[in-house]
Amino acid sequence: VLFLQIVHILNMTSAKIVSFLLHPEESLHSLQIRIEFETGISTGNQELLLETGICLDPRKPASQCVIDGVRGWDSYMVYLFDKSKTVYDGPFASRSLSDCVNYIVQDSKIQLPIPQLRKVWAEAVHYVIGLKEDYSRLFQGQRAAMLSLLRYNANLIKMKNNMVSASQQLKAKLEFFHQSIRLDLERYSDQMAYGISSEKMLKAWKEMEEKASQCAQAEDIGYLDEQIMALHTEIVELQKSPYARRQGEVMESLEQRAIDLYKQLKTRPPDHAYSDSTDMVKIIVQTVQSQDRVLKELFGHLSKLLGCKQKIIDLLPKIEVALNNIKEADNSVMQMQGKRQREIWHLLKIACTQSSSRSLVSSSLEGTASTPAATWLSQSSSGNVPHPLSSVATPEDGENFAHVIEENLNYLELFSSILQEARQEQNNSMMVS
Repeated sequence: VLFLQIVHILNMTSAKIVSFLLHPEESLHSLQIRIEFETGISTGNQELLLETGICLDPRKPASQCVIDGVRGWDSYMVYLFDKSKTVYDGPFASRSLSDCVNYIVQDSKIQLPIPQLRKVWAEAVHYVIGLKEDYSRLFQGQRAAMLSLLRYNANLIKMKNNMVSASQQLKAKLEFFHQSIRLDLERYSDQMAYGISSEKMLKAWKEMEEKASQCAQAEDIGYLDEQIMALHTEIVELQKSPYARRQGEVMESLEQRAIDLYKQLKTRPPDHAYSDSTDMVKIIVQTVQSQDRVLKELFGHLSKLLGCKQKIIDLLPKIEVALNNIKEADNSVMQMQGKRQREIWHLLKIACTQSSSRSLVSSSLEGTASTPAATWLSQSSSGNVPHPLSSVATPEDGENFAHVIEENLNYLELFSSILQEARQEQNNSMMVS
């Protein structure tokens, strides 16, 4: 018997306790099937919370419901909530009266012998204590719901901070990307008249700028932030609410009055005296009325807690979607930035290649002009013929580089023909001699 494991589950939707004998190594799912049979709440809608607000782990056995050790094991509760409901219809009917107590409640002025009255009042005191304990258990269930809500809220805050941080990073990258591409387009426009031009690349850059503007939509999380802040305010108000604190002081006071009244009755001698139950019945009625009031407040507050929790559950997937959109936009911006930088380096490579070709052509022309034939040509010319390289265009003149190359080639052909004519005249003179 000592090794048996009993789990007590308080159904918060009906305020009733159901108890189960746990089988060795029984799974939590197996226990939930038994709970469904007893309460009518499907396994998919069951939420089982410990007093700390921690939800039971479906991967662990059902024995996680029972605390270790002997002390308090029979009063330890697991609180059952129906996830399909956010509004609970309490207060519920109070526990039923025993026949003896119901007898004096129906007629409080009836005279009973002291020995019999002791037994009836003992049951009445037990009833009053039971009403207070019923409220205490339900209050612990509400407290477990609050702690569970705070755990969900902590997770929401963590996800919200991640979302805000990712959004700010995306915003900074987009600002940098826009400034960079504007500068690149301006510099490209300045040099395309005499330098390098590519319509395909220019079109791709403008498309990148438009796509970056579309990515800016992902950083807009204002609507989610407003919902989260409103929900945080609501949760803080629920924490500050007086209904979040224990309201059983009146019931505890009535409990003590009932106990004191019973102690006074016990001190009376068991003679043939008779007495009525007017004072005890007043305490019973006041306790029932007090329980109705505090339970109404408790379940109203509990419904607000569960409503906030459901709002968090609905918000979490939206935050996940927003985070994914921000990550996709961030990756897209980084890919566009990398592609544009590779294109800029490709342009630099083309510019360096053209610069090297220009240097080679200039060196070739300078070497040809310094030959003896060129010297002879300059000495034997009449002075009216201009120097073949005196009007060669340079890139500094602001003309297209291809035009410069073409003119240089034309002057090279002219210079070659002049050299051939000079050699022919020299040969004719030698033959005459």
